[in-house]
Amino acid sequence: MNSITKVGIAGMGFYVPETIVANTDLEARMDTTDEWIRTRTGILERRVAADTEATSDLGVKAANRALADADIDPESIDLIVCATSSPDMAFPATACLIQDRIGAKNAGAFDLSAVCSGFLFAFVTGANMISSGQARRVLVVAAEKFTSLLDCEDRSTYVLMGDGAGAVVLTAEAEQGKIISTCLGTDSSGIEYLLIPAGGSAMPTSHETINQRQHYMKMNGPEIYKFGVRSIGESISEVLTRAGLDESQLDLIIPHQANIRIIESASKRFNLPLEKFFINIDKYSNTSAASVPIALVEAKQNGRLHPGMHIALVTFGAGLTWGAAILKW
Repeated sequence: MNSITKVGIAGMGFYVPETIVANTDLEARMDTTDEWIRTRTGILERRVAADTEATSDLGVKAANRALADADIDPESIDLIVCATSSPDMAFPATACLIQDRIGAKNAGAFDLSAVCSGFLFAFVTGANMISSGQARRVLVVAAEKFTSLLDCEDRSTYVLMGDGAGAVVLTAEAEQGKIISTCLGTDSSGIEYLLIPAGGSAMPTSHETINQRQHYMKMNGPEIYKFGVRSIGESISEVLTRAGLDESQLDLIIPHQANIRIIESASKRFNLPLEKFFINIDKYSNTSAASVPIALVEAKQNGRLHPGMHIALVTFGAGLTWGAAILKW
């Protein structure tokens, strides 16, 4: 048995900003309608961080809730991995800001960027640090203020995203959320389908990049749709095979909350019953890396997690990246 299977979830928590922006609110700002957004995405509303809230602020609140749920002193945390594509600043890492504010003074801290797949990549990284003996307790935070990356003049992307954070504490002693199998993948041939062109070393900030609105998210919706449907089904199949399970033994699926139609299409194409999917995109929209941990915590709060259940976490994002895990609750 791989030693990563000894790692489980000792505690978890999430935080979303107080401000709710409904589809009807967006109707007054741009050329769109509640019906258009709802029927194409499944989104009814999203949470939007205040101007005074940064990504680290969201992450700190989620992290503190996860630590309280685990009943663990922050000083006992050995490592913090923060998955984010909307960091407070280019450097230092948002994980360092979180480390300071939660009092985890003995923890190493770094950020990980895999956009919407970030939580799974950080989750597997943290679990492997424990299984290799490099850490005993790892705090994985996925935090996004993604609305700061959206172009208010682009109705095709502006309506899709929201802000939020989720966090889990990983330990080898945890009895719930034991990792059975995982997979991570990347197909870099699809990089141009979802990206922010400017702001890095390839296209540094200039008057021209600002005027051309190159600092906002650009997306090829049809290609991402096809990729999302395919990656959900194929990655779930892969982790089930690695776990020695079949679809009938899978009790609950926590997918990346990108688009309800992607989830519905994956359900039909890969014969995964829709009732096994936990869906909360209607309330929070797409919170990028934070969507899976937020949904995982809500599934527990809603009574959807029970001892002995096999749970699949599955996500996909820019890169193009994807990841999945099977947990035994």
